[in-house]
Amino acid sequence: MEAHSILRKKGFRVRSFGTGSHVRLPGSGPNLPMVYDFSTTYKQMYDDLLMRDKQLYTRNGILHILGRNERIKSRPERFQECRDAFDVIFTCEESVYDRVVEDLCAREQETFQPVHVINVDIQDTLEDATLGALLICELCQCLQQADDMEDSLDKLLLAVEEKTGKGFLHTVCFY
Repeated sequence: MEAHSILRKKGFRVRSFGTGSHVRLPGSGPNLPMVYDFSTTYKQMYDDLLMRDKQLYTRNGILHILGRNERIKSRPERFQECRDAFDVIFTCEESVYDRVVEDLCAREQETFQPVHVINVDIQDTLEDATLGALLICELCQCLQQADDMEDSLDKLLLAVEEKTGKGFLHTVCFY
């Protein structure tokens, strides 16, 4: 959602999604996530965590994140339930990338419009989320300025890999 926020501020049309069966937030222990249905609003999640342990969820930044998310949209959305077409889909974790590619490949191809799926691996911390969001924004700005995205994308990813030392996963799927 940090990338969503930054890209929207820069004027990009952007949507953000989850890919799991539920929304999972860090809980009181490493193997104790807080689990919510996708129909749960960010405000409801915020209020629930505030009631459970305000100090914990303030300290770990989850209340801040939920507040930011609520300013962006009312509730999370699940990618597998969306049938809109996109030019580029960024994921921030390899397992999410795998689920997105798997879902797109399982869909019946109708228009054969390409969609580039790119994974920018980002650790789940506030600092890494901000740095990753800025990197995704830089990639989007470069793609927006390219004469031909199809020809420019591989070169752009290689150049950014060399500059940052960060590797990317990239595949093309079709609608």
